[in-house]
Amino acid sequence: MFDSSSNDSIKGRVYLLGDDVNTDLCCSGKYLPGKDESYIAAQAFEAVSPGFATRFATGGVIVAGKHFGINSSREQAVHILRRMGVAAVVAPSFGRQFFRNAINNGLPALECDTSGIADGDAVLLDLGGQALTVAGRAISRPLPAMPAAIRAILREGGLIPFLAKHPTWELSA
Repeated sequence: MFDSSSNDSIKGRVYLLGDDVNTDLCCSGKYLPGKDESYIAAQAFEAVSPGFATRFATGGVIVAGKHFGINSSREQAVHILRRMGVAAVVAPSFGRQFFRNAINNGLPALECDTSGIADGDAVLLDLGGQALTVAGRAISRPLPAMPAAIRAILREGGLIPFLAKHPTWELSA
């Protein structure tokens, strides 16, 4: 979730992945059904980055190449990322179903140029200021404007918690 005291910002260490990382690479169908989320999370991304789940620390930011989350509407992929403690995913483009599942489950998915960002970098994602910056390096990138309603959903941890807290909320015309 966001730190609302810091104007919707996220700080974290970068964990780098490449292009075309699909939902099956995050949450392999060979583990569904029958295995619990913690077991599946321990296997996440093994086919594209052996040992990724072991190296990943809670609060980290996955920075990937184009087409992150393509392949299927498998919502479990987002659940696994949340179980791992992923603070956000940044990529030049996302599979549309993954993108929507991420928002619905309280995981920021931000489209941005990721070139030049390295594994281990410290990033600041300022959603209010619409900027990604890399600490100690001359990398600053614009982030697309995120509607206030989406930021509110993310702050509450997803759509269901948001609607539970705001049962009379209505979409403005």
